[in-house]
Amino acid sequence: MNERLRDLGLLAGLVLWLAYTYAFWTLRASHLVLPPCAFYTITGHPCPFCGGTRSFAYMWQGDLVDAARMYPLGPVLFGGSLAAVAGLAGGLLSGRTLNLNLASLLHGRLLKAGLALLAISWALKVFWLGN
Repeated sequence: MNERLRDLGLLAGLVLWLAYTYAFWTLRASHLVLPPCAFYTITGHPCPFCGGTRSFAYMWQGDLVDAARMYPLGPVLFGGSLAAVAGLAGGLLSGRTLNLNLASLLHGRLLKAGLALLAISWALKVFWLGN
């Protein structure tokens, strides 16, 4: 039962996030968007996640170039989000759940790889894309 609740919570969160990014441009025109990034407001520099919302919004429009310009990992995360929604919904409908039992060595390597990708994406945004 705990796994089903976890999956339902993950699915609900992803669906809400995707719905928000789908309606982002309309919400932005109405001044109904989330507040700007606190890190950016304080430092004047983008944080490692700045541009993610706009990247997803561009992906909904099919604009891969602007999506990648806003957040280099955005298109990959968008595709992963859609796949996760499909997987979670399918699992909930079929009564199955996915449990990952990774060895601690593999878990550490995956974490390091993810952090490295995040750092590369941030460096591209700050130094090459300039936004």
